[in-house]
Amino acid sequence: MAIVTQTPLNPGDSPLVREALSSVVSRETSATPTAAQAGDGPGTGDAGWPRPAKTRVIAVANQKGGVGKTTTSVNIAAALSMHGQRVLVVDLDPQGNASTALATEHRGDVPDVYQVLVDDLPMADIVKQVPEMPNLYCAPATIDLAGAEIELVSLVAREARLRRALTAYDAIELDYIIIDCPPSLGLLTVNALVAADEVMIPIQCEYYALEGLGQLLRNVDLIKAHLNPTLRLSTIVLTMYDGRTRLASQVAEEVRSHFGETVLNAVIPRSVRLSEAPSYGQSVMTYDPGSSGAMAYMDAAREIAYRATVA
Repeated sequence: MAIVTQTPLNPGDSPLVREALSSVVSRETSATPTAAQAGDGPGTGDAGWPRPAKTRVIAVANQKGGVGKTTTSVNIAAALSMHGQRVLVVDLDPQGNASTALATEHRGDVPDVYQVLVDDLPMADIVKQVPEMPNLYCAPATIDLAGAEIELVSLVAREARLRRALTAYDAIELDYIIIDCPPSLGLLTVNALVAADEVMIPIQCEYYALEGLGQLLRNVDLIKAHLNPTLRLSTIVLTMYDGRTRLASQVAEEVRSHFGETVLNAVIPRSVRLSEAPSYGQSVMTYDPGSSGAMAYMDAAREIAYRATVA
């Protein structure tokens, strides 16, 4: 929540100056959402979104770094959970940024996804509820996960170990499992794609973001052909959109013309609030629900929820 510092009124100020200063303060204060208004964010008038017929397992993948995978995973999950959905975020990135954003401990000897993949620890032993978000859960990642790529090579059914762990996990009835993938096409991402039913690809609205997309789509096709026939590209999210540049509009137009309805109507703008929120252990949905980033992710999550009814 933004903190508004009221400008002190000088006893020597004229009535006109006093009125102007008071007007500025009142406008800033009214523009700042209160905690009570957090649930009345953009589009929350429809308090309960439709729940899917079965758990939707979505891998958020893109081998290019810095395109907003973790930001998208965390904020889509938070928005869904705020509207009656039960959501588990599986942090599959050794950097553990999704765990940080969801205020889930992931340092030291905390049980994490690494032990699930390598040591066959039950998923139920590592899942934690996100503080103050009763419908949101997180399976954290520690730096140990960085070694999983090597250790998985010699294990039996190495590509399907995450799928097996999620299949055995039935502690609660989940509506969504969102897997935050690392920025690579290694065994961790392969595990995510084998475990998932759907792939969500965040695409940064810049030229370089399109260059590696072909390789990612080829990998999705290979996994669909050999390991997971139910896998499909269900969602593309345009992120870091800067309306001031012509390039962003061109990239968005090109992606929409090629992928059609797979691309969400909601576009995620560049927003300082999106970058600030994780440092407070929050998603932007709770950190600043009135910000442009929060409103965009709320719209994106609503689209995803309602697409389930027609999928």
